[in-house]
Amino acid sequence: MADTPDGRAVATRQLQVETHGLDVIKDAEHKGTPRTLFWPWFGANVSVLGLSYGAFALGFGISFWQALIAGVIGIVFSFLLCGFVAVAGKRGSAPTMVLSRAAYGVRGNRLPSVISWVLTVGWETVLCALATMATATVFDRLGWGGGTATKVVALVVVGALTVVGGVMGFDLIMRLQTVITVVTGVLTVVYIGLVADHIHWSTVSALPAGSAQEFIGALVFMMTGFGLGWVNAAADYSRYLPRSSSSRGVIGWTTFGASVAPLLLLVFGLLLAGSSSKLNAAVAADPIGALTTILPTWFLVPFAVVAVLGLVGGAVLDIYSSGLALLSAGIRIPRYVAAFVDGVLMIAGSIYIVFFADDFLGQFMGFLTTLGVPIAAWCGIMLADLALRRRDYDDGDLYRPIGRYGDVPLTPLLLTVAATALGWGLVTNSAASWLTWQGYLLKPFGLGGKSGAWAYANLGVLAALALGFLGTLALTRRRVRTQEAQTPSPADEGAAV
Repeated sequence: MADTPDGRAVATRQLQVETHGLDVIKDAEHKGTPRTLFWPWFGANVSVLGLSYGAFALGFGISFWQALIAGVIGIVFSFLLCGFVAVAGKRGSAPTMVLSRAAYGVRGNRLPSVISWVLTVGWETVLCALATMATATVFDRLGWGGGTATKVVALVVVGALTVVGGVMGFDLIMRLQTVITVVTGVLTVVYIGLVADHIHWSTVSALPAGSAQEFIGALVFMMTGFGLGWVNAAADYSRYLPRSSSSRGVIGWTTFGASVAPLLLLVFGLLLAGSSSKLNAAVAADPIGALTTILPTWFLVPFAVVAVLGLVGGAVLDIYSSGLALLSAGIRIPRYVAAFVDGVLMIAGSIYIVFFADDFLGQFMGFLTTLGVPIAAWCGIMLADLALRRRDYDDGDLYRPIGRYGDVPLTPLLLTVAATALGWGLVTNSAASWLTWQGYLLKPFGLGGKSGAWAYANLGVLAALALGFLGTLALTRRRVRTQEAQTPSPADEGAAV
């Protein structure tokens, strides 16, 4: 027997590769309570990368208080969106990108599935690369060599941990995240205590305030860097819960578990970055490694542990969900094979970032903003569709193109395309040369063009979210009512199709 995180005694099960893919989790396999959602979400977001977001926020040219408010609103609101999407998981007992078929149709949903897959693979690549660079920086400071050989070994170790977790699946991930939560949480508190004397409030409080546009830009960046990077996977970890679980509990524990660590880390990160312009600039090149420069030598190895575990915690959830998104996009392979394929792509992308890319922050911000727009559009459509439904999903029709949810309904697809086109027209990123085509609506809308005051406010993310949500509420209410008026379909038959 063993105790679960919520204190219940259950029989200890032997770890094995998860066989579930896109199928609905049967009632007999439902387990846990909403409280158990705290562990995967906290473990995935307790990374010391949260400290670096303090420097990222101040990079918008705003004051400490503006950055703090933008961070709090951006983090909590974006993870609240995750909490709402997680409710769909317990109502439908299927992965996020399968439940999305109710809004997009069975094959029409392949469009957001591909976007979700690209986003999660991108995130796991970024986290793997950061863990590799952080390890190399620590070894360099210790005099153990931080060159190519160290980076290669670190990349192999980090990549192996991430891929094994993704391939094994749900049970190992839940256990791994519990360990990561405890170890990383304790060591992060120690880190904060060791570098607290580097904070100079007089310097931090003297930072000049920025404009409203710069504040909004920081707020949107925090949204895309935190919750909007997870919304497309939020139901993947609530689908095992009993359908009778409290929806409020699902929303509350998801939001709380995901937000609490980033909020605390952001505050301290703002204080550190605001106290030293040198550290603030160094974070842009090596977001994790730069944090070692103010540490005593004896804590470098524990810091490497906390950095790698925290980043692996996020990467493991991403690779698990990216595998599910790949299957939902129409690839017919087992889930664990999909996770392995994504792991290979993750390692290849990490090699590019670690050994060839010169400007990490510029490319990172460009990646977040660009994919944040279509994901925000999908999130708005998904949330509005969920709000319109009064009954649980029909299990069989989620897999049947001729069922109630349809095959390729045009309304959600056209809304997604329109919201994305609108969003990309209202965002810019000059640090990434491959994104200079964006921002094409800033001048026609009277917002000053690509060099005006609104250029870096990233309004496009908010516009895409709003258009997707309001458009779905206005245009699909009758469609949802018609669907829910039909009698339940044979679930097993639909799943087989």
